[in-house]
Amino acid sequence: MSACFLSPLTFFKCLSEDTRLKTLLMLSVKGELCVCDLTDALQLSQPKISRHLADLRKCGLVLDTRKGKWVYYQLHPDLPAWALDVIKNTATHNDEYFSEALSNLSCTSC
Repeated sequence: MSACFLSPLTFFKCLSEDTRLKTLLMLSVKGELCVCDLTDALQLSQPKISRHLADLRKCGLVLDTRKGKWVYYQLHPDLPAWALDVIKNTATHNDEYFSEALSNLSCTSC
């Protein structure tokens, strides 16, 4: 699914799971993270993180980029403005919701 054709129903269904929501909020703050960063941050297994990232890709919310052996994720650059506003406002006004995950990040590029 392309991000530019994102319906509100699809968008909110994709955000309705804790891991996916925290992932999107962290990406909105950090810009780009790899699976290893997210496993540290969310204290979850790599397969579980990868499954949720695949769901976010299917929804058109994230874009992945391979850099060497690592795959990095970022918010999809073609997200509709309304969807990006929801994510960024949620991150700004609910930092306590994902602050522990942010503090768990061990990546050196963060």
